[in-house]
Amino acid sequence: MSEAGGRGCGSPVPQRAPWSLVAATAAICLVSATSVWTAGAEPMSREEKQKLGNQVLEMFDHAYGNYMEHAYPADELMPLTCRGRVRGQEPSRGDVDDALGKFSLTLIDSLDTLVVLNKTKEFEDAVRKVLRDVNLDNDVVVSVFETNIRVLGGLLGGHSLAIMLKEKGEYMQWYNDELLQMAKQLGYKLLPAFNTTSGLPYPRINLKFGIRKPEARTGTETDTCTACAGTLILEFAALSRFTGATIFEEYARKALDFLWEKRQRSSNLVGVTINIHTGDWVRKDSGVGAGIDSYYEYLLKAYVLLGDDSFLERFNTHYDAIMRYISQPPLLLDVHIHKPMLNARTWMDALLAFFPGLQVLKGDIRPAIETHEMLYQVIKKHNFLPEAFTTDFRVHWAQHPLRPEFAESTYFLYKATGDPYYLEVGKTLIENLNKYARVPCGFAAMKDVRTGSHEDRMDSFFLAEMFKYLYLLFADKEDIIFDIEDYIFTTEAHLLPLWLSTTNQSISKKNTTSEYTELDDSNFDWTCPNTQILFPNDPLYAQSIREPLKNVVDKSCPRGIIRVEESFRSGAKPPLRARDFMATNPEHLEILKKMGVSLIHLKDGRVQLVQHAIQAASSIDAEDGLRFMQEMIELSSQQQKEQQLPPRAVQIVSHPFFGRVVLTAGPAQFGLDLSRHKETRGFVASSKPYNGCSELTNPEAVMGKIALIQRGQCMFAEKARNIQNAGAIGGIVIDDNEGSSSDTAPLFQMAGDGKDTDDIKIPMLFLFSKEGSIILDAIREYEEVEVLLSDKAKDRDPEMENEEQPSSENDSQNQSAEQISSSSQEVDLVDQESSEENSLNSHPEALSPADMDNAASISPSEQTSNPTENHETTNLNGECTDLDNQLQEQSETEEDSNPNVSWGKKVQPIDSILADWNEDIEAFEMMEKDEL
Repeated sequence: MSEAGGRGCGSPVPQRAPWSLVAATAAICLVSATSVWTAGAEPMSREEKQKLGNQVLEMFDHAYGNYMEHAYPADELMPLTCRGRVRGQEPSRGDVDDALGKFSLTLIDSLDTLVVLNKTKEFEDAVRKVLRDVNLDNDVVVSVFETNIRVLGGLLGGHSLAIMLKEKGEYMQWYNDELLQMAKQLGYKLLPAFNTTSGLPYPRINLKFGIRKPEARTGTETDTCTACAGTLILEFAALSRFTGATIFEEYARKALDFLWEKRQRSSNLVGVTINIHTGDWVRKDSGVGAGIDSYYEYLLKAYVLLGDDSFLERFNTHYDAIMRYISQPPLLLDVHIHKPMLNARTWMDALLAFFPGLQVLKGDIRPAIETHEMLYQVIKKHNFLPEAFTTDFRVHWAQHPLRPEFAESTYFLYKATGDPYYLEVGKTLIENLNKYARVPCGFAAMKDVRTGSHEDRMDSFFLAEMFKYLYLLFADKEDIIFDIEDYIFTTEAHLLPLWLSTTNQSISKKNTTSEYTELDDSNFDWTCPNTQILFPNDPLYAQSIREPLKNVVDKSCPRGIIRVEESFRSGAKPPLRARDFMATNPEHLEILKKMGVSLIHLKDGRVQLVQHAIQAASSIDAEDGLRFMQEMIELSSQQQKEQQLPPRAVQIVSHPFFGRVVLTAGPAQFGLDLSRHKETRGFVASSKPYNGCSELTNPEAVMGKIALIQRGQCMFAEKARNIQNAGAIGGIVIDDNEGSSSDTAPLFQMAGDGKDTDDIKIPMLFLFSKEGSIILDAIREYEEVEVLLSDKAKDRDPEMENEEQPSSENDSQNQSAEQISSSSQEVDLVDQESSEENSLNSHPEALSPADMDNAASISPSEQTSNPTENHETTNLNGECTDLDNQLQEQSETEEDSNPNVSWGKKVQPIDSILADWNEDIEAFEMMEKDEL
C-alpha cells in the first residue's frame, strides 16, 4: 500500500484532486506525524539505519542472485535443492502452483524492486532478459488473480519505472514501451476469463487456449474468491490508462460492481467465495484475511489512483461494517455475513497482517497500532507469523512462506507515526530472516515455526514485497533515486504512478453506491488523519496504545465466544458448554433439544450429534447450538491432540551448513523425550547391518555417535536397543521407501514393540527418504557430518561459522548446495498441512475447505468434561484461569498433531475439524428461510 493516497491534513482536498496535489498532501501528512513523534522518542541513528538498509540490500542480493544462478528462467527458486521450480516437473502442490506459468515469475515480480533498491544497472539487464526470454503463450493453466497481481502488475511496475529512468536521461534510453506491450498482450490473454453472465472472472485460464476449449483444461469452475474477482482494478485500469484501451478497466469495474451489488445488505459484509454464474455466496463467512483481503484494499486504492468517489464510498461502507462486527481489538475475527454478531471461527490467518497498513491509509491509526502490536507479540513468540493462530495465540497452521504483509504494515505505521519503535520491529524481522530462514541458496520458507524446519520454497512475492518494504523502512528520502510519494503500491507492492488519474479518462463514472446505501458519513471526511487530533500534545500516544498489549500473547483468555458471555454476567443462566456436557445428564439432553441438536447412539458405541438450526426453539438457541457444535469439535480435536507427540527437528550443524538446514522428523513413543531433556548433538554414522535388526558389526563406528538405520525388517524398538548396545547416543531411522517425503505422506511417530521400553534411553527420530537423503548426501560429500536432535531448531553455531572467511564460506556453501542437489534428490519439505484444505498459500482460494460433513461424532470417553483440559479457560467473570502451566506449554507444540500415528491428514472421530463451516452455512440458510 502507498501512503501517497492521503487526502489532506486537517483541511479538505478536492474530491478529484490531481495526482500532484494528492502526493503533496500525503507528504504533508507524513511530515506532520513525524515531527510530532521525533519530539518524544529516541530516534535510531542514521548510521544504524544505513547499516540495516545495507543489510537488506545484501539479503536481496543473496536471494535474487541465487535465483538467477540456480533457477532462472524457471518461475521460482527451490532454495534447499538449489534448482528452479518448473511447473509439471515437480510434484503438484495444488493451488499454490497456479501462480506458475513458465514465464520467469520471480524475475518479472522483482523488476521494480531492483529500482527501489537503487540497482538500476541490474534492472536494465533484467528488462532485457524479460524481453528476450519470457514467453506468455504457454500451454499452462494459471490463476487469473495471481497472474494479474504478479505478472501483469510486475510488467506495469517495471514499465512505470523504466519510463521514469528514461526521463532522467542516464538509464533505459533504448526503452520503447516494450514491457507495456507485453502487459497488453497478457491483458488480452486474461480477458476471456470474464466471459460470464455476472462479469466475475473464472478463477483460472489457459494462457494459450483460454477458457472452455477442450485443450484449455479449464472453464468448468463455478466458484471464485472475493479477492480473486475484486483485485483487478488497479492493474487493469493502469493498463487502460497507459495504452488507451478502455476494455480492461471496463471489465474490472464490472466485476467490482457485481461484488458490491451482492454484498449482504443488512451487515454490508461480503463472503469469502461466490458463484461466478449466479452470484450466490458459497462461503458466507467474512473477515479481512485470506479470500477477501485485497478486495477491500483495492476499493480504497482505486479511489486514490482513479479519483472515483464511488470506490471510497463503498470502502467506507465496508469499513464501517468491519469495525462494527469483525474488529474485536486487538483481534480481527471472521463472522457470518447474515449473523455478524456470531464469530465464524476461533482462529486468524496470517494474511490479515496487511490490514493495519490499510488502516493507516484510511487514517484510522489507533486500531492499526493495536492489531500490529498483537501480531508482533505472536512473532516474538514464534519468530515468524504462523499461517494461522488461535484467539489465545496458539499455532493453528504452523507454516510460514515468508509472507511480507506484516513488514508492509510496519513500514506504513512508521511512515504515519515516525515512531522509532517500528524501526526496531523491522530490525527484528531482518534478524529472524537471517537467523532462521537463510540457507546457502537463498531463503527457505518455514515448514513449521515451532520446530524451525524448512520448506523447499521461495515465493516470488518474497523478492517483490519483503525487501522493498524493509529497505524503504530504513531509507531516507535521499537514499531513493525517485520520489516514492508519486506512486501507489499494488497488493504485490508494484508501483503505479499517480498521474494515471488524469490520463485517458474515458470510463463512465456513474455513482451506483449512494442509490441503495444509507451511511453516516460524518466519520469519513475527505481528509487524511489530522495529527493534531490523533496525537494531541502526546508524543507517547502510540506507546500508550501498545503498552497494554505487551503481554497479550503470554497472558490471554481464549476469545471464541466472549460477546455472548458478556450478556450472562447480568445474572442470566449461561448456555451449555461442550466441556461440561454429559450424555447421561437428562437436563443436558433437554438443552440440546432446545438448541436444535439431536443425539444419536451409533452401533459402534459412539454418539453422533447433528444440529438443525430450524428445529431450535429460537434464533438465540440456534446460535447457542452452533456454538456448542463448534466447541465440541474443538474439544474432541484437542483431547486427541493431547495423546500425540509433536514433530521434532534434525538440524545439520557442521560445515558448511552451520544449522541452516533443518529437517522435520517424526518422534518415537519410547526413548529419551527431547521436549523434556537437553538436545542430543553428535556426528552421524551408518550402522551395519543398515537395518539395525541384529547386533551391530561396526560398534566402533557408531560409538558415541548418532546411528543411521534403515526402516524395515524388525520393530523400531529392536533397532533402538541394538544401536544403544553398540554405544550410540541416538538414532535416526530413514524410510526404506525410496522417494517418500513429507509432502506426499504424513509423518508418524514410531511405536514400541508392545513390551516395556523403559530400557531404551537414547532419543530416536524418523526421517522420510528424501529428507534422509540430505544427510546421506552430506556424508558422501564431507564424511564428517554433525547433527542436532531436538524438539525445535536451535540457534546457529556462530563460533563455527566465524571460523570461515565470509567469501570462502559463501563459495563453499553454494558449492555444497550444488553438489548435494546434483544427486537428483529433491527436498520438498511440504507436509500435508500445506495442502488445499489446511494451508494459506499466496492464492486466497486455497482456504476453501473441501468434503465437509454435517455431523459431529464423539466417542463415549469424550462425552464427559475433562477437568484438566489442556488449555486455558474463560470463567463467567471473564478472568483467565491457567489450569496447568506445564500442559499449556506442551499444547503449544501440539497444535498440528493428529490422532493415530500421523500429522498430515487429520483423521478424527469427528469427520472433519472443518465441518463447522458447512454446518454454519446450512444452518443459517435454514434460519433465513424460517425467518422469511
